[in-house]
Order: sequence, then C-alpha cells, then structure tokens
Amino acid sequence: GHNVVLISNHQTEADPAIIALLLEKTNPRISENMIYVAGDRVITDPLCKPFSMGRNLICVYSKRHMYDVPEHVEMKRRANTRSLKEMALLLRDGSKIVWIAPSGGRDRPDPLTEEWYPDSFDSSSVDNMRRLIGRSGAAGHIYPLALLCYDIMPPPPKVEKEIGEKRIMSFHGAGLSVAPKICPSEIAVAGKMSEEVSCFLYLKSFEKNN
Repeated sequence: GHNVVLISNHQTEADPAIIALLLEKTNPRISENMIYVAGDRVITDPLCKPFSMGRNLICVYSKRHMYDVPEHVEMKRRANTRSLKEMALLLRDGSKIVWIAPSGGRDRPDPLTEEWYPDSFDSSSVDNMRRLIGRSGAAGHIYPLALLCYDIMPPPPKVEKEIGEKRIMSFHGAGLSVAPKICPSEIAVAGKMSEEVSCFLYLKSFEKNN
C-alpha cells in the first residue's frame, strides 16, 4: 500500500528497459509495474522507441531542452503540468514505485579528465517528488538509486538539441544499487533546516560518493 520513489542517476535512454531486465527474474512484480518518469526523447527518437515499448512511462520535457524551440515552450509546460497531475493521481492509490532521474539529462564524462561522474540533480525536481508523495494520502518513501549501464549506449560528449544523435552501442555489464532511505523530516530536525534543503543535501552527498 506504500509508494516508493527511486531518485536515480541517468545514463542512457535505455535505462527503463535495462532496469526492468535486471529485475525480471528476482523481482518480476517490480519489473513489470515500475513507473518511469522519462524525457520526451525516449518516444520521439527512432532508436530509443524500442527501449520504451512495454514500459510504464510518464513523459516530461527536460529543463535543458525546454527552450530548444521557443514556439514550443508553452506546449511543453502544459504537457509537464498534465504529467504531474497524472502522477499525483497514481500516487493517491498507493502501491506505486516510481523511477525518476532529477538531473534531467544523462551522465557524461568530464571533458578534461574523461572521468565519468553522475550529472547534478535538480533540487526542484527532487522536492516536487517529496511534495507529491507527502500529499498523496498514502505512506511514501524516497530511496536513492545508483545505476551503471553507461557503456551500453553512451551519450555524445555534449548535449545535442537535435533528434538523431550518433550512437555507439556495445555489449556490456550493468548494475544497480539502492542506498538507505531518505528521511527528510529526521534530517531536517537534526540539522535545523527545512525538509527541502535536507533532502537536497543528502542527495548531493549521494552523488559525490556514487
């Protein structure tokens, strides 16, 4: 009856399919019923569409691509509002598990050192999820999730505006790991700060260590 939100890094548009495949033998119910909050490219890019088929997707427009086409900005905002309302309705029923990547984009290596690192989370996206589960009426929990599948289909070095970026695919291992639950209220009391700030600081620490 409880809701669970997985706050995750993001490595490829195939992330939802990879997570489902990793869980299908040990946790088939989670594999089949997890809801993924995904960017619009997973249903508009011809190469990404097959990875999205059979998954439960709620699509949103990423902030970093919001203004790519100025005349589409208002349409994107309305679409994101509808997605938030739909998510609120789903969480109201309880028993939902939701995956979201608050960075709004894929992880990329440092251009100078070429060392891979998770992309920074957007604090407002994290707080939106905290508020949604807090107001759902059902008990809710937030867990950080570390995902590794970068080498299967790496993103280009820089953010591309146009659909149809060059892809290099390979056969490679993948893995995921769930960290201890975030308790914003307990962290806030201990650190004398708001739940929003405490949740954000916890996740920044998680990014640094994972």
